[in-house]
Amino acid sequence: MLPTILWLVALVVFLVVEGLTVGLVSIWFSAGALAALLLSLGVENIWAQIACFLAVSALCLAAFRPMALKYLNPSRRTPTNADRVLGMEGVVTQAIDNLRSTGTVQVRGMDWSARSAGEETIPAGTRVRVVRMEGVKLFVEPVGAPAAVSQP
Repeated sequence: MLPTILWLVALVVFLVVEGLTVGLVSIWFSAGALAALLLSLGVENIWAQIACFLAVSALCLAAFRPMALKYLNPSRRTPTNADRVLGMEGVVTQAIDNLRSTGTVQVRGMDWSARSAGEETIPAGTRVRVVRMEGVKLFVEPVGAPAAVSQP
């Protein structure tokens, strides 16, 4: 009776851990715990139960995890705006000053809040390259001489 309760507790713990982490690791140990729980109802040998737990867990982990990852995390990602603007060049439309938290850049016809990737202030009209994105702010660095800025 005690091993049955322990396997039931293990099953619940593995399911809770998987629910919290969603890492597709604990779920396979849940399958092993379930198999050992079912075995414990008919076989009292704890070593047989442990062997069953380890075998089923390893088998499920090796066989099903790669397949589950393939379907849950497909390599075909839909590009986002961040993917499209990283590395691209744009024009500063409002001077970028990190100390004042001001600055706007136009990249591919879209206006973005911008900050300097370095410490320098970047004047309006400067061509810049997008080096990273945090939230909705682009971090840019100058790439050349000031360009003509069209005012709306």
